[in-house]
Amino acid sequence: MKKISILIVLLCLFHKTNAQFGFQIEGSNQNREQISFQLINNLVIIPIEINGDKLSFILDTGVNKTIIFNLSKNDSIGLLNTKKVSLRGLGKGKAVDAILSRNNTFKIKSVVSKNETVYVILKDYFDLSSKMGITIHGIIGYNLFKDFILKINYKTKKIDFYNPKTYKYPKCRKCETIPFQFYRRKPFVIAKVQLDTVGDTETEVKMLIDSGGSDAIWLFENSKENIKTPKRFFNDILGEGLSGPIFGNRSRIPKFKIGKFEIENPTVSFLDSASTHNARKFKQRNGSIGGNILKRFKVWVDYPNKKITLKKNGSFKSEFNYDMSGLDVAYNGKQIVKEIVTQSYSNSYDQEMDGKSSISFVTNYSFNFKSSFIIRKVVKNSAAYKAGLLNDDIILKINGVPAYEFTLSDIINRFQERDKKRIRMTILRNGIKMKFEFRLEKKI
Repeated sequence: MKKISILIVLLCLFHKTNAQFGFQIEGSNQNREQISFQLINNLVIIPIEINGDKLSFILDTGVNKTIIFNLSKNDSIGLLNTKKVSLRGLGKGKAVDAILSRNNTFKIKSVVSKNETVYVILKDYFDLSSKMGITIHGIIGYNLFKDFILKINYKTKKIDFYNPKTYKYPKCRKCETIPFQFYRRKPFVIAKVQLDTVGDTETEVKMLIDSGGSDAIWLFENSKENIKTPKRFFNDILGEGLSGPIFGNRSRIPKFKIGKFEIENPTVSFLDSASTHNARKFKQRNGSIGGNILKRFKVWVDYPNKKITLKKNGSFKSEFNYDMSGLDVAYNGKQIVKEIVTQSYSNSYDQEMDGKSSISFVTNYSFNFKSSFIIRKVVKNSAAYKAGLLNDDIILKINGVPAYEFTLSDIINRFQERDKKRIRMTILRNGIKMKFEFRLEKKI
């Protein structure tokens, strides 16, 4: 087994006068490259090679630094030109220690940069891998977006990188192009929200485009603009930031408008002031637009020309829902699963003797490593809590289907499907199999 290896190269590097700066498309076709991505919990996951080592990153318009925060026992990566620094993000805690490394080579198929800066946080504060069911090594944003026009197709899970000097937008009457402004190399757009079910008053808001947020909308409470949590809400941990947990109230608003598109009854999280102190340094900011909105469009992200173009897709009118089970489920590594393998064969000798063929069946067993899932937390007074499920229960079956046949996203989606849906679960607790049943409960 390999140990984690971070190779610190302390040599003075001599730069050639023709050194590449930023990302470029290499090869014969320098105008376009297409890659596939995974969409997990509304987040775009892309493969990146760093100095020849393959890692997985969240593509995040909400960050201005490239950050690695998870190196497992099987990961080995060489980092160049390093020094210690501190980083601060959302959350109530203090800044965290990191290593800054310069002049690294990043590669995504033919999209290459040979002088990238990366920050490495040696302690994984996010624990995203267990929350998403696959290994996530880091996040990348501005450094990749700034050199291209990116077309993100959430339905086909494809991203096209276009050379901004040669790309021509297709004629599209159903598209809407919205200008944005940068603050600290992050894109902000103007949108509108209807906060009250009484009347039709709309409030103009300045929102961060945040593809690295899985929620639909985050809003910052603001008395001046009368942005406040509706009467119906529940308090929750909304996520993890560099500086600790992010707390707030989950609710729903009647309408959200971006450009000509109106989105009805989206879920919204209202963040507390302590968790967002650092984000509120941009005083005009009112919140964020996350992946649960963006995935409803085909999206052109154009940093060079400071604009974003949207075209709604088949998911545009899909219902917005929160978890209705009260279960926080996480990936729990691999388990050995015994599976039946049945093989059949015909006996040609018998056919020659009596003109009939016989078929024999041989049953064997195979042992395979499959995903395992664990209940990390049961929300008090939730449907699952009332049914008797507990923290650390290992999920074996959901509605009769073995848990290993699901991805973590599949399980999360099942707990968001519809109010009153019946859920039957078989779990393992202290070596004993137990069965539970409950119905999903819509809170807001």
